[in-house]
Amino acid sequence: MIRDDQRCPCNTGLSYAECCGRFHRGGVAPTAETLMRSRFTAFVIRNADYLLRTWDPDTRPFELTLVDLPVRFYRLDIIDVVGGGPLDTAGIVEFEAFYKGDPPGSQRERSTFRRVGREWFYTAGNVS
Repeated sequence: MIRDDQRCPCNTGLSYAECCGRFHRGGVAPTAETLMRSRFTAFVIRNADYLLRTWDPDTRPFELTLVDLPVRFYRLDIIDVVGGGPLDTAGIVEFEAFYKGDPPGSQRERSTFRRVGREWFYTAGNVS
C-alpha cells in the first residue's frame, strides 16, 4: 500500500493523494493519460478492483488477480499521447513501465482508450 503523502508512482511528482489516490477513491480521470497513470499506479499497489472498473466492459476480463505478480512496477514514462483530452471520445497513450524482478526490465505499450459520458476506459494495448 502507499501512504497519501508519498510521491505517486506514476511519475508526476505529486503526492499519491493529490494524484492517483483521488481516482482510486472514486474520482473520474479527466483525460486518457490521467487514466493511464492511475492504472499504472493501481498495478503498483495491486488494486485489481480499480483496474477492472476502468477497463472497457467490451474488452474487460471477468477477473484479474495481481497477488502473485512476479514483478514490481516502479516507474512510468509517457512516450506519446494522441487525443484523449477532455473533449475527445478516443485516445492513445504510449508508455514504458519499468519493473523489478528476475530479471528486471520494462514493458512498452501503446494503449487505446475511449470515453463514455464523463468516464475514460482502457480498451486494449499493443505490447512491444
